[in-house]
This record gives sequence, C-alpha cells and structure tokens, in this order.
Amino acid sequence: MCGLSLGFVACKKDKDIIRINEVTHSVFYAPLYAAINLGYMEEEGIKIELENGGGSDKSMAALLSNNADIALMGAETVIYVAAQGSTDHPMIFGQLTKRDGSFLVSKKNEKDTFDWKTSLVNKKVIAGRKGGLPAMTFEWVVNNNGLINGSNITLDTETSFTMQVPVFEAGGGDYCTMFEPTATEFEEAKKGYIVGSVGEYSGEIPYTCFMAKPNYIQKNSAKIEGFLRAIKKAYVYLMTHTDLEGANALKPSFDSTVESLAKAVKSYKEIDAWCATPEMNQVAYRNLLTVLNNADELEGTVAFSSVVDNTYALKIA
Repeated sequence: MCGLSLGFVACKKDKDIIRINEVTHSVFYAPLYAAINLGYMEEEGIKIELENGGGSDKSMAALLSNNADIALMGAETVIYVAAQGSTDHPMIFGQLTKRDGSFLVSKKNEKDTFDWKTSLVNKKVIAGRKGGLPAMTFEWVVNNNGLINGSNITLDTETSFTMQVPVFEAGGGDYCTMFEPTATEFEEAKKGYIVGSVGEYSGEIPYTCFMAKPNYIQKNSAKIEGFLRAIKKAYVYLMTHTDLEGANALKPSFDSTVESLAKAVKSYKEIDAWCATPEMNQVAYRNLLTVLNNADELEGTVAFSSVVDNTYALKIA
C-alpha cells in the first residue's frame, strides 16, 4: 500500500514506467529516442526505461523473463518462437522501421564504382549474426544479384553483432554491414567507406517492431496506445524538420556529434527507413517470410494474425 498521499503519487508514477529492451542502440530507431527527448512520451504520462539488449535473442529473453515490458527487435524473433509451437508468445503491436537499416562499408574507396553484382565477387563480408535479420536480408540482396555464400562470396555470420566493427577494423573482411551512426563515424575516422544501403535494395519488410506479452498489452491498452501516439508524433517531427534539428532531438541519446547524427538522419530519410504509421501490412510480412525461407531459417509459414496485433496501431493511424 502507498499510505500517504506523497507515497500514492510515487506509486502512480511507477505504474507509468515502460521498461523497453532494444536490440541495439542506433539512429535507425530515431523516432523512439525523439519521442522521449522531445517530451512526447511525457505528454502521454509515460516514462521510458531503456536497456540495450545487444542482440534479438537477448531482447526476447528479457521479454519472456519479465525483465522488460516491451522489446524492440526484429519481427523474425517472435516468428521463430511461434513456429516452435508456442501459444503464449509475445505479439507485435507496432512497427518502427520498414526496411534494412544497415549500410555496406568497404575497406577501399569505391563510392563511385561499387556494384552489387560485381564488386562483391569472391569477397568476404561480415554480415551479421546467423538467424538475425541483418544477415538474412543481406544474403537475400546478394542472392538476387547472383552471389551465393560459399560459392562466389563468403558471408561471415559467426561474428557477434557487438564484435563486427572491431573484427572488420582488425582486417577480418573486405566489407562489413553497419548501422548508423557507426557507419558514418567509421567513415569520418577514415577507416572505411560507405558504398551502399542494404535497405535500398531489399525492399520493404517489417524490420524492427515493438512487441509485448499478450497479457501486458491487454492490461495496459491505454498506455500502449499513448506509446504509439508518441512514436508517430516523433516520426512527423523528424520528417518535417531539418536533419540538423532531428539530430538535436536525438543528441541526448547519443555520444556522437550533432554533425554525425545529422548525416545519419539524412541517410535514413533518403532510404525511407521509418514507418509513417505503426501498423504492419501483410504484403511486407510475406516479404519477410520469403527472406527467412531463403536463409533456411524457417520452414513453411507462420500466420500473420498469430504474431501481429494491429488493434492499437490502427487506432492512432
């Protein structure tokens, strides 16, 4: 019991906290950070506690063990759980990004000459963790350009996400996929060159989503709706303000310079990375299943309705 009125206020405030475990920390998720930093979450009576999971498997573990209320990660993670026969798995209630957010970085300057069909032939690419969406999307892109892992290209999918850049910098590959602002900062340090956007070629897929356990969603419906409303406001802000203004909105969440953040914001705007509204559509979902099947990580299919609940996203759309 709270007892005194001051205690009651404190208890009420605690109820408004949402613990989010994000798969990684990146400008790719800019609308989330902008919603926090611009006060949109506060306007909805929500306080965000953010934790970096360092991988979708770890974010899912945090969600399943009740160490997080919401997880921000790839949709493939819950698809795997559902495919194993689980009937009490988390549900996706909002989509944040709609294409791959990684950029391909080369050791040599080939910004004007890079070609997806020819430049990667017989090269080694640090592509992400096996079974993770970055690695699978990259494989999908290169496969569509006539490149097959183990035949005419080598994809390193054993290096952990957090070690990709250090391994690449130490000479572990010819190319490496990186999210922003890491890619821009790597190039600014003259350690490599951004030569392509994976998302630009992969097409639309539900890349990063918000998910929670069904009972949490049901018990906190107003909070979920307010959360998504704040995210949408932040998206509108980022798209209607300059890259520099967007960068300033993100600055409290990053150690990067405002200039680097502005370049990252510009990059993600150019490839249309963020969702204008948080509902997921079935066409993009089918594209995701195609990517998973192509990587031999999923046999058959998982019904859209069994992992996606668009109820609250449609309300604020």
